[in-house]
Amino acid sequence: MMLSFFDQFESPSYLGIPLMALAIALPWLLFPSPTDRWLANPLLATQTWSLNRVTGQLLIAMAPAGHKWAALFASLIVFLLTINMLGLLPYTFTPTTQLSLNMGLAFPLWLATVIVGMVNNPTNALGHLLPEGTPTPLIPVLIIIETISLFIRPLALGVRLTANLTAGHLLMQLIATAGYVLLPLMPTVALLTIIVLFLLTLLEVAVAMIQAYVFVLLLTLYLQENV
Repeated sequence: MMLSFFDQFESPSYLGIPLMALAIALPWLLFPSPTDRWLANPLLATQTWSLNRVTGQLLIAMAPAGHKWAALFASLIVFLLTINMLGLLPYTFTPTTQLSLNMGLAFPLWLATVIVGMVNNPTNALGHLLPEGTPTPLIPVLIIIETISLFIRPLALGVRLTANLTAGHLLMQLIATAGYVLLPLMPTVALLTIIVLFLLTLLEVAVAMIQAYVFVLLLTLYLQENV
């Protein structure tokens, strides 16, 4: 019985064809097409204003050299936010519960920030491996620790996003199952369970938005160290 709770995290397929690509591509069809008119429709105007505000907040403390990444970060946060939110709908699949997808996003982007630092400012990039004022006997140990910390960043990015969304979806299914089972036996307790499920759903909506923002925010911090 417990194994069935994890069926929602399996990559869906139809007639042997994986539907991961469809789940990733579908959110882009829901956004309105840009227009060259001065007065856009309310949905497009709201979308543009929100995207500008979020992107500005992400890049507010970054050097001008990193602002060229604004389009990439804006696209990434819209992508993550949309598939996280759509994954909360019934009979849907959340691609970001798959560690393979999250690592496929985290590792290349993290590696790009490291390469930018090594190419543009190698002294500053390598300087992060050894804090200023470190006693001489601790230099080898700190270099090893900082190197491990550097290479563990993409793993932390991918695991954080996967774990938060997986835990939330699993908890929602457990509470929903408990409410369904208790309804004919203890209606009052079942009603309280449904209320808890509703509140948890609101929390998961917030988590879906926050995790998309945190993923991109950490990438901007990594880039800030290398520009």
